[in-house]
Amino acid sequence: QVQLVESGGGLVQAGGSLRLSCAASGTRFRDNAMSWYRQAPGKQREWVGGTTSGGDTVYADSTKGRFTISRDNAKNTVYLQMNSLKPEDTAVYYCKIPSIGQRGQGTQVTVSS
Repeated sequence: QVQLVESGGGLVQAGGSLRLSCAASGTRFRDNAMSWYRQAPGKQREWVGGTTSGGDTVYADSTKGRFTISRDNAKNTVYLQMNSLKPEDTAVYYCKIPSIGQRGQGTQVTVSS
């Protein structure tokens, strides 16, 4: 059974940083592309960015230059480093395996102004 568990969320002031982790189990992690999404209250889920199985990354325009996705295949974990956070980044952040549609339960990120 595939499981994804996000962690690392919290409350941070605008301009601060957080690093989210997503630990995967039950899958050949190194073979999977991984994506990060977020959903703010009252808004549609938004794609944040992703990484291929080979480690290439791509980002949404809203996060490019501030967020960095990386992966550690030895730890079956993908990371989302978030810098220069803004109040509009407040959301629940999810990781997802796009090929099978599996996602985690999410972790809350709150950015205060």
